[in-house]
Amino acid sequence: MADTDKNSGDAPKKPGFFGRLFSGKRETEPAPAEVPLATEQEPAPEPKRNWWRRLRQGLSRSALSITTGIANVFTRKKLDRAMLDDLEDILIQADLGLATATRIREAVGKGRYDREIDPEEVKAILAAEIEKVLAPVARPLVIDAAKSPFVILVVGVNGSGKTTTIGKLSAKYVSEGRKVMLAAGDTFRAAAIEQLQIWGARIGAPVVARGQGSDAASLAFEAVAQARAEGAEVLIMDTAGRLQNRVELMAELEKIIRVMKKIDAEAPHAVLLVLDATVGQNALSQVEIFGRKSGVTGLVMTKLDGTARGGILVAVAERFKLPVHYIGVGETQDDLEPFEARDFARAIAGLEDEA
Repeated sequence: MADTDKNSGDAPKKPGFFGRLFSGKRETEPAPAEVPLATEQEPAPEPKRNWWRRLRQGLSRSALSITTGIANVFTRKKLDRAMLDDLEDILIQADLGLATATRIREAVGKGRYDREIDPEEVKAILAAEIEKVLAPVARPLVIDAAKSPFVILVVGVNGSGKTTTIGKLSAKYVSEGRKVMLAAGDTFRAAAIEQLQIWGARIGAPVVARGQGSDAASLAFEAVAQARAEGAEVLIMDTAGRLQNRVELMAELEKIIRVMKKIDAEAPHAVLLVLDATVGQNALSQVEIFGRKSGVTGLVMTKLDGTARGGILVAVAERFKLPVHYIGVGETQDDLEPFEARDFARAIAGLEDEA
């Protein structure tokens, strides 16, 4: 997915620290200390509002496929069963899942048969029902300071965006003042090792790495031991992308976890499964098998801006009830943010921000 400017329609603004950090202009841009601090007379920036704009833009393809269908179905006619059938089909095609589509169909139909219903009313019901599904799983990833290093193992299939997600997460933790260490456990790809080393150099985080083809489980043991010895607060380990139906590769993942536990019986403290939203229904199979083999504790969904079927996040939440920690709607640092159910629900339903 090519880099794009998700804020191209907004007024230009001075880039923040991470904008400079990852723009390749670190030597010419002013240091972070030169950026004026907000005062009582000078309102602080609006990160929430900025994220809402990026989220709406990122989910625009998914929202358009749903809202266009709704507008075509609910066209000043009295509500009947055929219209509800069409609505259910639209939601299933958007990958929201049968259970959620059925619930929304019933909510729209309740008390509204044989009267006209406006598309905006349908969208409001849609957003409310999606929020009900997502609210229980919208939970932050909490770093337990009592478990040091707090070990995060990142898993997923090829191309899901694991290494980039690790870079973005580690940058966030470093910005919070945490001491972070990275482990380049994707030993199948030399490019993945180099990519993580570049991220480490940019944010000042040491990277435990070996050559391509090295044993990932041995590297995991070394990384946990080194992180403990050097007093790292957070250790994030990358892993090679593996298809969920490859038995031998899933067995290797289980071995990595067993080896970590030889040093810390509770490690890894979090297992994040990175899901690529563009894979649609295949995400359900990934969650099921990775969950069984590696004990997934939470999800990160990426590339929501690259698909018209972003509703798959709703289907995953409905079926597995796993925490969704972060979502990504682009390539930049600011395009990965903690997941908020209400924002997502309103954005995918094509509604405006209430603020």
